[in-house]
Amino acid sequence: MNQVTQHEISITRVFDAPPERVYRAFVDPDQISQWFGPVGYSAERASVQIDARPGGSWCFDMVSDDDPAFRNTIDATVAEVVENELLDCYADVEGVPGAAGTLRIRLRLEFHAEPGGKTRLELWQGPFTEQMGADTKTGWESSFGKLDALL
Repeated sequence: MNQVTQHEISITRVFDAPPERVYRAFVDPDQISQWFGPVGYSAERASVQIDARPGGSWCFDMVSDDDPAFRNTIDATVAEVVENELLDCYADVEGVPGAAGTLRIRLRLEFHAEPGGKTRLELWQGPFTEQMGADTKTGWESSFGKLDALL
């Protein structure tokens, strides 16, 4: 693996909803289409295909609200899942600046119950180039603002 692609991101976020609701927002096509994508982007409902089981898929197109011709396809395979607790996926991506060939990017989401019916979400994703990691982290944080509103 290329040295410039060693950067990983991690985000911890507490949501005011129980783990079952937060987890469902990641695996229910109707819900993910309502919140996924930073402000100005959305997951096109017609493109969402989620099969939350090992070997299943977590796929959809993120589309610019201003220019629907601009699309970013998320095409991940589910590696491990524990309902309401864990979603672990990977995607093989080509054309990543600073990386030669195909790059396997992993996304791991852990859903932890917190007092008061809340959920602590632990997210890890990478490897990325440093800039791609920073951009991805900013995108997740914006998306989580939309998820807060949905929950």
